[in-house]
Amino acid sequence: MNERFSRSARIFGDENQLKLENSKVIVFGLGGVGGAVAEALARSGVGELGLVDKDIVDITNINRQLIATESTVGLKKTEACEKRLLEINPDLRITKYDLFYLPETADSIKLTDYDYVVDAIDNVTAKIELAVRAEKQGVRLISSMGTGNKIHPEMLEIADISKTSVCPLARVIRRELRNKGINHLTVVYSKEVPQNIDGERTPASSTFVPVSAGVLIASKVVQDILEIK
Repeated sequence: MNERFSRSARIFGDENQLKLENSKVIVFGLGGVGGAVAEALARSGVGELGLVDKDIVDITNINRQLIATESTVGLKKTEACEKRLLEINPDLRITKYDLFYLPETADSIKLTDYDYVVDAIDNVTAKIELAVRAEKQGVRLISSMGTGNKIHPEMLEIADISKTSVCPLARVIRRELRNKGINHLTVVYSKEVPQNIDGERTPASSTFVPVSAGVLIASKVVQDILEIK
């Protein structure tokens, strides 16, 4: 067993730690939520990760994105994330997809190559496309709802989208999925009413909520892979 994960193995057991090493997870979106998901999965010992993002690290990302530092500003997010994750586990197998996931690019990625799919995208069209494809292909998916304009990580929770409330993004996604005959989707969402930022088109974002949402997602992925109840 890889000594890096010996403390995790004491919780999960050696057999389960090996199961994580042989598992494959793909993360769509490497921002505040997705970057935290990828890092938590790498630190948990997941053996293979797909990283999907087209963006470049911007200096305004530094307040909340683990991959964003002075040295990574200007790099592709997939490149910055890969570099960071390999510093955590040099044996990690990584596939990078430098693309915006949309209906016209979706065929570039085979979801069934992975044991679990994580949606940390901030585009509604992309989130719907991913949810529909995962449902049709029988792939496990967890989706992040809105984390912008929020400051209370303790109000995050994991739920079926049919049970969500307050979150404006969850309301839109729930409606759109119902129109496509999909009534269930596991999500991380917050019951916090978004802060009212007058006159701002770009959502404000705190350090704590996106990263906390990412850690919650990673926890759910690991528990499901290991079939922990």
